[in-house]
Amino acid sequence: MTPGPILEIKNLTKIYRNGRREETALNNVSLDVERGVFFGLLGPNGAGKSTLIHSVTGVTEPTSGAILIDGVDVVKDYKIARTKVGLSPQEFNVNIFNTPAQIMDYMAGYYGIPKATRKEKIDSLIKRFNLEKHRDVLFQKLSGGLKRRVLLGRALVHTPDLLILDEPTAGVDVEQRRGLWEYLKELNKSGKTIILTSHYLEEVQYLCNEIAIINHGKIVASGTKAEFMRDGKSLEEKYLEITKSNNNKNAL
Repeated sequence: MTPGPILEIKNLTKIYRNGRREETALNNVSLDVERGVFFGLLGPNGAGKSTLIHSVTGVTEPTSGAILIDGVDVVKDYKIARTKVGLSPQEFNVNIFNTPAQIMDYMAGYYGIPKATRKEKIDSLIKRFNLEKHRDVLFQKLSGGLKRRVLLGRALVHTPDLLILDEPTAGVDVEQRRGLWEYLKELNKSGKTIILTSHYLEEVQYLCNEIAIINHGKIVASGTKAEFMRDGKSLEEKYLEITKSNNNKNAL
């Protein structure tokens, strides 16, 4: 395994401007994610999680600071950096009139994967996510759990070094959620670095071994899961304690 973090975020600031009005979404954020970890990124709505993810994946350009994925600058070398990360977003941002096979094929083509290799990869992902019976069904007709599996397959089709999951089990029933959890644990054990954002604190506690909390555009806590839970508290209890304290400080 290559030494050093898979993701390095250095003094990242993102300011959105609307006329004369400015809103600081990220305020001098620095964060390293080591290779092979299952990393939980937590925070309230509007805390900066989405902006951070969009900055890492190249959807939005930072105002200042730097982001490196496997040593590659996401702004200066966008095309190379983009091949190193896969994103499974919270929103179903696909053509709902396409099938799972077509959705994965389109993404594989975007990354320049040859047709012969592409078919083999897609077939493997469809089998892994138990989508054989649904590979030619329109996306709009799939259940919420099946749709989540399609997005995961699409995110993995180019074999990225880093996988980012934004609320990957939102709207998924308990049984399907557990099935996805086991697959993600297996994927992480095989060496894949995963960043997870989720409002299901039970999910983060079960899956992640490293955690950071962002609030008001700043990293307010980070460490191992054991460190967060060292006082015998659940991750949810510790999270609420930290965010409440941070909110009180910002209100002063």
